[in-house]
Amino acid sequence: MAMGPDVVRIAAVSDIHYAKDSHGALQPLFGQITESADVLILAGDLTDYGLAEEAKVLARDLTTTVKIPVVAVLGNHDYESGQVAELVKILADAGVRILDGDTFETHGVGFAGVRGFCGGFGRGALGAWGEPIIKQFVHEAVNEALKLESALARLRTDHRIAILHYAPIRDTVEGESPEIYPFLGSSRLEEPLSRFDVTAVFHGHAHKGKPEGATSKGIPVYNVAHQVLKACYPDRPAFRLFEVRTTVSHTDGVTPIADRRHWGRRSTDRGSAAQQPQEENPSPS
Repeated sequence: MAMGPDVVRIAAVSDIHYAKDSHGALQPLFGQITESADVLILAGDLTDYGLAEEAKVLARDLTTTVKIPVVAVLGNHDYESGQVAELVKILADAGVRILDGDTFETHGVGFAGVRGFCGGFGRGALGAWGEPIIKQFVHEAVNEALKLESALARLRTDHRIAILHYAPIRDTVEGESPEIYPFLGSSRLEEPLSRFDVTAVFHGHAHKGKPEGATSKGIPVYNVAHQVLKACYPDRPAFRLFEVRTTVSHTDGVTPIADRRHWGRRSTDRGSAAQQPQEENPSPS
């Protein structure tokens, strides 16, 4: 494949659920990601019970294996034990950019991230009506959508990538039991994506969902939950790899890479190699 410096490779995975005894569990995967991508997305549920001890195990595996920028959001599991501030600090000290209404830019591609929230999709979405606790629940979903909108508005890159934990559309949660659809995401997250012409969206949370879908405006949405990727692509490493072509429009800029034979080296490495002179008569090895 003819590649150049105008191509950025993004690896994405979610719901890795690191536990106290997970040391080394995903280091082979992280190693493959480092060799293949320019940036790694972790779309929430980084830990199993939101414990600082779990975050320390993940931080060690990341710092010893991953040599590219890591950008992430938290998931519902990461909130379970009420240790979010400590968890975020541990991962930040390991070089992970945790986004919560924040942005990150690298290689000319912008990332905006929020956790998101649940509440349902389309006409079935829960409305802010009735008891105060219902209104408070809906307000959380609205607030997450507003944080996403604000983050996307601050990006000045041609390509905007949204990172969520909860799904913004119903398509990518199909496969789960319909009874739990309202707890897997919220349509309120979709409106900011369309308003700012997002290039692609990555989320997790739905372990039995579908790997791909699209918003009503055609924006590609990818469920990169580790469990989904292992089930849907058993012959591949359990992460998705994408190419973003920074010199073309945002609507045509993201391509999933399906064939491991075409992964090769990271685009930044390939660009450097391409600038080096080649010997006319190389010696046989």
